Amino acid sequence: MFKYRKNFITIILVLVSIGILFFISNKNSQNSNLPLVAIANWGPHSSLEDSIRGIKEELKKQGFIEGKNVRIRVTDAGFDPALIPQMIMQLKSLHPAVMVVLGTPVAQFAKNSIKEIPLVFNVITDPVKAGLLEEENQANQNMTGASDKQNLELFLDFAQQLIPTAKRIGILYATSETNDLALVKMMKEAAEKKGMTVVALPINQARDVPMQMKMFEGQVDFIYVGASGPIQPTLPAIAAEADRMKIPVFNVNEDAVKKNQVFASYGVNYENIGINTGKLVARILKGEKVSDIEPIYPTQNDHRGFISKEKAKELGIVIPSDLKNTEIVE
Repeated sequence: MFKYRKNFITIILVLVSIGILFFISNKNSQNSNLPLVAIANWGPHSSLEDSIRGIKEELKKQGFIEGKNVRIRVTDAGFDPALIPQMIMQLKSLHPAVMVVLGTPVAQFAKNSIKEIPLVFNVITDPVKAGLLEEENQANQNMTGASDKQNLELFLDFAQQLIPTAKRIGILYATSETNDLALVKMMKEAAEKKGMTVVALPINQARDVPMQMKMFEGQVDFIYVGASGPIQPTLPAIAAEADRMKIPVFNVNEDAVKKNQVFASYGVNYENIGINTGKLVARILKGEKVSDIEPIYPTQNDHRGFISKEKAKELGIVIPSDLKNTEIVE
């Protein structure tokens, strides 16, 4: 009797397992028929992750629910250029309805290697200079996108409200990054209008940062760190050297400010940049031709300031009480 009962239980368990496997297989089969939004990310970083979150939020707002009527797949190259071709080709083999490409190296490779899939760039400062678009406000045949090009004149107004005597801006830039070169050019143009100057120092490799930072001592009134793939990961080293020299650091996003690692940030909100990207992706999913969709650039409402109260005290900086669109971090 025990033997028969044991066999019966075994049969039931096998049938249940088959049922579960059939359900999962059937569900996966159904999901595989949903349009795929492939997101190729340059690497893990708070700005890029905020942007991806914004893309997903906007798609959901537009009625594209992950697992219900759309699939979303996110991969990243870990900031390793050698991994970009493999990442892009793997995503291409999945035949996505649209591919979002974050970061200059990723977007450039995708543009040169993919012609039949709609591409949407994201977190690109100057898409024309990066070779992604021929005209600033005109999509290419299979590429449009959302830029993170911030208004640097607004940033300098913010910086001078905090440091009224500031005249000299320090910037480290990666020689391999088109975005960085564009940033230096734009900062110099904005600084000239404000009667300021820019001290820009090149970085060939991450290990160059501590040595180059020493060159800022006595030469700049504050340091600005932009949304550079190679430079942002070195922010702890930048902050450490800047603390030693008592030089305020402004970061492009607020993450390091909230950790009281740097003094302040003023720039585009990367979740908003993701939302702008999500709007473009949704239009493509709804059937619009990518070549007819104009790229999006940040407005003043996409900018926000953050200030570390702790760092301000260390630096002897008095925070004005009348700052707009600014959060004071305790």
